[in-house]
Amino acid sequence: MERLVAKGIEAPAAPQGARSATGGVAGGAAATVEVVAKAKRRQFSAVYKARILREADACRATGQIGALLRREGLYSSHLVEWRRLRAGGALQALAAKKRGRKPTRDARDRELARLAHENARLRRKLAQAEAVIEVQKKLSEILGIPLSPPARDESDE
Repeated sequence: MERLVAKGIEAPAAPQGARSATGGVAGGAAATVEVVAKAKRRQFSAVYKARILREADACRATGQIGALLRREGLYSSHLVEWRRLRAGGALQALAAKKRGRKPTRDARDRELARLAHENARLRRKLAQAEAVIEVQKKLSEILGIPLSPPARDESDE
């Protein structure tokens, strides 16, 4: 009986001539298993998705879609999701979408927040300037220096 060796662990192989679950005959080349240290999410382009969907739609005989999925290393859930996206909006719907939390603030909200921050900063600066002016007034009173009255703006009226 043949034995397969994968990653230092020996496992008994199927008897000569036995069929595997996928319909292939066991015994030929030994299967190699590659384990990646950190799994990486696969990303498929919109063109690739559209091509696979065209090929899947062209499959007529029993088992052709399964063969296509095995050949491409895909799951049937990929086809289901891609068909749903295609029905919703053609090729643009098949394009990859950015993952994670969606931004809730648009440009108008960002501008409003920026202006509110600037307004608060200017109010602090104004309060500081008014405090300095009050100190100057008191100092001029103590020293007996007369101050000229402030010029009136159109906004004060």
